Amino acid sequence: MKEKKKDDIPLSMKRDLKNYFDYIFLEKGLSQNTIEAYKHNLNVYVKFLHSKGITSLSSAADEDLSDFLLNLDKIGLCSVSRARYLSCLRGFHKYYHSIGKATRDVSELLEMPKQARNLPETLSYEEITRIIEATDTHNAAGIRDRTIFELLYACGLRVSELIDLKYKNIFQEAEIIRVFGKGSKERLIPIGKPALKWIEEYNKNSRPLFFKSDISSDFFFLNQRGGKLTRMGIWKLLQKYSKLANIEKNVHPHLFRHSFATHMLEGGADLRAVQEMLGHSDISTTQIYTHLDNDYIKEVHKSFHPRG
Repeated sequence: MKEKKKDDIPLSMKRDLKNYFDYIFLEKGLSQNTIEAYKHNLNVYVKFLHSKGITSLSSAADEDLSDFLLNLDKIGLCSVSRARYLSCLRGFHKYYHSIGKATRDVSELLEMPKQARNLPETLSYEEITRIIEATDTHNAAGIRDRTIFELLYACGLRVSELIDLKYKNIFQEAEIIRVFGKGSKERLIPIGKPALKWIEEYNKNSRPLFFKSDISSDFFFLNQRGGKLTRMGIWKLLQKYSKLANIEKNVHPHLFRHSFATHMLEGGADLRAVQEMLGHSDISTTQIYTHLDNDYIKEVHKSFHPRG
């Protein structure tokens, strides 16, 4: 007879976990990667409970979850990783309570660990201008590249939104574009006059040279072979032109998005309007950009406060 290992968790606990994984796959529709992450986190949690002598998930109490999170802190797990564990545990215990396996949701009173938020790096307007103007607009590729950078900065697009942009979703007369962000959420974004000018130029003198009726589909930005541009393709273009412009920062497509948000807010734009343009579901994500100009705020305080 096979000897049972000390750290073998009871079959009932394994069954409860399996039922939950089936639920988040079949009913919640979570991706396989997310489910694998949840499996790992919940297995670590259940083994911790078992090491405390707990043999049923219905016996877990608030203090057991607190002890588990404290243990994650002690072993050096960062606040972001601990927050992911807690999010996972909340999802499980909410489900467990909803199906009648527990008398209450023991995770509901737990608070998320405080997370340090790194301020995103940005480009100055002068640096953005140098990159944009480094393009050689005497040829079709240069016109396309200029249009890409103008649009990235004018609309604060994610690179995925840029490469997926369709010809039919650019409304030049209305001066807006329609993009589909995370979760296929649709939003309309205004386009400034310079970007509109280069969209027209690209449409007239550049895109027709790249267009191949059999492969180009309706994608607005095309590569030399007539296909859709890739993330890597955009990244390489930015690397090329930032070198030509003598920019020493690590320039990547998302830096244009960060810069768009920062420059808008520094210019006095309403936070909720910027949130809408960026496609952030939570305004706290947008608020991070309001902390970028602390040096300026300190200078204002020093100059104008009676005891500055």
